[in-house]
Amino acid sequence: MRTTVTLDADVDARLRALARERGVPLRTVINDALRAGVQAAGRAPATPYRLPSRRLGARPGLNLDKALSIAGQVDDDEIARKLDLRK
Repeated sequence: MRTTVTLDADVDARLRALARERGVPLRTVINDALRAGVQAAGRAPATPYRLPSRRLGARPGLNLDKALSIAGQVDDDEIARKLDLRK
């Protein structure tokens, strides 16, 4: 069946590039893309990925209201640990 469709320039360029890469006519690439789009539209939406969270707890003596001081303390602890390993 013949029909006229107006494509955006970026879509046209991508479809033509795919046709060249695959070595098939443009109409084959367009039909494949339309089939994939129609099939995807008929599917139920995928459930979103949920990342479970865990309580990490707080180290004794650290004030969680001051994030920069925590980062500094962690850095200082790591430097001290590395210096102890050199002995």
